[in-house]
Amino acid sequence: MAQDRIVAVGLLTTRDLERLGSGFRRCFPVSDDQKFEDLLRAIDEADAQTDLRQTRVEGGEAPAA
Repeated sequence: MAQDRIVAVGLLTTRDLERLGSGFRRCFPVSDDQKFEDLLRAIDEADAQTDLRQTRVEGGEAPAA
């Protein structure tokens, strides 16, 4: 039997899960104990860099190397 592959990892609120409905079956709650602060900060920084690069490309500037 083929093993399911992970295609996405996300941070969702309870409201997000309610909107996804019963079709969304696999979630793993995490506690709000600051263990993920470094990871969340790194994700935010990477996202900001991606947004900056995208803005430069759309604005006609070459992305930073």
